[in-house]
Parts: sequence; structure tokens; C-alpha cells
Amino acid sequence: MKAAHIALCTLVVLLVAEVQVSMAVTCSPVQLSSCVSAITSSTPPSNLCCSKIKEQKPCLCKYLKNPNLKKFVDSPNARKVASTCGTPFPRC
Repeated sequence: MKAAHIALCTLVVLLVAEVQVSMAVTCSPVQLSSCVSAITSSTPPSNLCCSKIKEQKPCLCKYLKNPNLKKFVDSPNARKVASTCGTPFPRC
């Protein structure tokens, strides 16, 4: 009985770990291309932009560490777009 309980717990842990891996986000700043006009001008973000920001949120700190991306990601307009989309800007 105890061995079956341990096996069941191990199986649950493995299944949860598998779900976490399959839900991982691929960090790709190109995914945020639909937000360029909203970040570089005063146009409101599109629904696609907002969904991509939410999808890429785990990657934003990585983008902030990249000097080529930081000037766009850390701009006041980028913060405004994230806020408009309901995605709090991360503290890295």
C-alpha cells in the first residue's frame, strides 16, 4: 500500500513537471512586432499586441538586459502599452 502511494505521488509529480515544460514560453522579441506602432507612437495597442505582451511577459527581464532591446522595452511608451494591456511591468 505504501509503495503504491509513493508510486502515485511520483507519477503526479512527473505529470506536473511535464505540463510545466510544455507551457514554457519561447522568448523571441520578434513576437512583440505587433506592438511596434504602439510603443513608438501614441496609437493604442492592438488585441494581438496585448496577447503577445502577456505571452512574452516571462521574457521581459531578459529583454531588459539586452542593450539593443532595452531602449524599446524600457521606454515610457512600452510601460504604457503594458499597462493598457493589463500586464504589470516586471521588476527585475
